[in-house]
Amino acid sequence: MAQAIETIDVNVPVSVAYNQWTQFESFPKFLDEIESITQTTPTLTVWKVKVGPVEKTFEAEITEQHPDERVAWNSTGGEVDHAGVITFHKLSDDVTRLTVQIDWTPEGFLEKVGNTLGADNHAIKKDLKNFKEFIEREGNVDGAWRGDVQA
Repeated sequence: MAQAIETIDVNVPVSVAYNQWTQFESFPKFLDEIESITQTTPTLTVWKVKVGPVEKTFEAEITEQHPDERVAWNSTGGEVDHAGVITFHKLSDDVTRLTVQIDWTPEGFLEKVGNTLGADNHAIKKDLKNFKEFIEREGNVDGAWRGDVQA
């Protein structure tokens, strides 16, 4: 299994960063490879992604969620096998550090080569940068879900 870990600091309060991140259906606004996300239950999402010419669909279940602290998930069905967690760390009243860790299984030749070349870390770093630009530009959130999901 491959692993990618990336961190970024955003210039918004931790609650703003967290609240926006829990609005999964808005991910296409800042995550380049995401075509759509549909939240079917409070803990289940359906993702449609496109990386280059390859399109994949999968479900992800939120396995742990604590407001202003972390969101963890695991794929449950479809064409992608992965798990991940994002943590939110208050550095000051107006600065939050986000750390993303994704564990995934590269499938096929291109994904294995991409993993070897660090394409997964590059993509996560780019997506976090896009999130930073989005949330700092907007300054507010599309909504929030502050429910607690225990592991």
